[in-house]
Amino acid sequence: MNAFALSDAEPDDAANVGEAPAGPHKRDLIAGLEKGLAVIEAFDQDRPRLTISEVATRCGLTRAAARRYLITLEYLGYVTSDRRMYSLSPKVLRLGQSYMHSARLPRIVAPELHKVAYALKEASSAGVLDGNDVICIAATEAGRLVSSTLQPGTRVPAYCTANGRVLLSAMPQPEVETWLARQNFEARTPHTMVDREKLAAEIAQIRLRGHAAVDQEFELGLRTISVPLKNYRGEVLAAINVSAQASRMSMDQLVSECLPALLQAQARLRSTL
Repeated sequence: MNAFALSDAEPDDAANVGEAPAGPHKRDLIAGLEKGLAVIEAFDQDRPRLTISEVATRCGLTRAAARRYLITLEYLGYVTSDRRMYSLSPKVLRLGQSYMHSARLPRIVAPELHKVAYALKEASSAGVLDGNDVICIAATEAGRLVSSTLQPGTRVPAYCTANGRVLLSAMPQPEVETWLARQNFEARTPHTMVDREKLAAEIAQIRLRGHAAVDQEFELGLRTISVPLKNYRGEVLAAINVSAQASRMSMDQLVSECLPALLQAQARLRSTL
């Protein structure tokens, strides 16, 4: 019976029986869409305005191709131009809003963030790992302005943030070390840990203790503690944190006062994620 089942399957299906699915075939991908999205991603906080040549360099395109993509995006309303400089338009926010309004994870996590933040009178946010960065998917500041990065849609480096290290700790240690080997670390403050071996050891410790605490490594004056958010199968889907100003809360206070609230939120969310 199994022999007939295999012979009736398409070659690709037969080759993958019992194996994890591979990625899609290249012939099934639309290269133009991939490159168009890459052009949008070329703009960031450090480079809000780019020339055609700069877009071409950042995206690995010819100048002529970059020009066509920018003209198309401008026609669609996602890009604006001023002389020879291009920048993203507010319409790009629709892409992020589509996720925020339709995705299940931010909707489930947001009420718990509010409970934690308003109970502690400190900021709280949730994030997911995306390549080298953590993307904030939900946040609340409970009336306190703690950091401009605590907003949905913002990206922060994973290596020097509490949410990032918690999410990295969900990976097997060999994968963590491979990930660290690809990074170009920047000492964002005098406190930033940039030694790969020390970071690998710290992430291994986070995996054991179940939380990460970061003292002004990403931003001076900002202290953060984070725990993973797991579903009922124990898979890590996101991380949730509490952030406080260093002038207001010591690291010992951050752990003793904020960790219990985060662990309670973690337990409440596990049954619904």
